[in-house]
Amino acid sequence: MPCRGVRGATTVAENTRDEVLTATRQLLAMMIRLNGMEPQDIASATFSATPDINAEFPALAARQLGWLDVPLLCTHEMSVPGSLPLCIRVLAHWNTDKTQDKITHVYTREATKLRPDLSNLPPVDWDELDDWINGQMKKLDT
Repeated sequence: MPCRGVRGATTVAENTRDEVLTATRQLLAMMIRLNGMEPQDIASATFSATPDINAEFPALAARQLGWLDVPLLCTHEMSVPGSLPLCIRVLAHWNTDKTQDKITHVYTREATKLRPDLSNLPPVDWDELDDWINGQMKKLDT
């Protein structure tokens, strides 16, 4: 089975723990749901954050969604003049039979500026998405 890269990025309004975890959980939830990803099929994931984000490790959001056995890594993004601030990126390596052209990459919030060509996602019901996230987190509590 091939291993495919699934990309995503989002931004936060401010560098707080809650903002980092909420935005990253929403980003991952969209990646998971739009692609049909299961935790046991994720080979690894790398998260990067711009240097202005240090309130929490974005990878914690993946753990909160059940990626307990997935190797995760956090790093800082290069500080390039004029680059998008307060941005979190993820590259998940996913074992799937889907071809690369069938993978849906997810860019939300201000990160849609990074890849406008990939930012035409279906409308998002944010309340429903947050309900799904909360359901995933409750599964881990039991």
